[in-house]
Amino acid sequence: MGSLISEILTWLTNMGYAGIAIGLMIEIIPSEIVLAYGGYMVSEGTIGFIGAIIAGVIGGTIAQIFIYWIGRYGGRPFLDKYGKYLLIKKHHIDMSENWFQKYGAGVVFSARFIPVVRHAISIPAGIARMPFLKFVVLTVLAIIPWSILFVYLGIQLGSQWDDVENIAGTYTTPIMILAVVVIALYFVIKKRTAIFKR
Repeated sequence: MGSLISEILTWLTNMGYAGIAIGLMIEIIPSEIVLAYGGYMVSEGTIGFIGAIIAGVIGGTIAQIFIYWIGRYGGRPFLDKYGKYLLIKKHHIDMSENWFQKYGAGVVFSARFIPVVRHAISIPAGIARMPFLKFVVLTVLAIIPWSILFVYLGIQLGSQWDDVENIAGTYTTPIMILAVVVIALYFVIKKRTAIFKR
């Protein structure tokens, strides 16, 4: 773990729950690392488990709402021009747009567990003017288990919390596979429903 990242984490977590929320809002450091460090703080008795989860969910949701609004009011032209400054890559936007167009609004939930499109999926949701409340609900429902997982891993790792990236795959790979299966099933059901309605 780089010294700069450690310094930022220390600065954030000195603020307790607010620091975790802010860390996920700005995401200078990957959310998994912030949450794992939060788990370490829980293991040290500095903060509580439920509070860490709530802070993670609030911060992660606000971050996605921000991206949603960019998509909704800035659109693709804005993102093509300024996306790089927001650390949003063009090919991630392309992929998430394709997924959203193909699978519909339900992908906002399941795509949260797939690294490449996890954050970018909020962009086409905004561009398509997906109902805001529906977007928030699906986002929160996806962020809750993600936050629980990484805070838990941070607790288990304790002072070795920075190893979370090395062991996370054991837990996240099955989740990603399940997410892809859910997306596929959603698409099949949606397609069959459309056929029966004809």
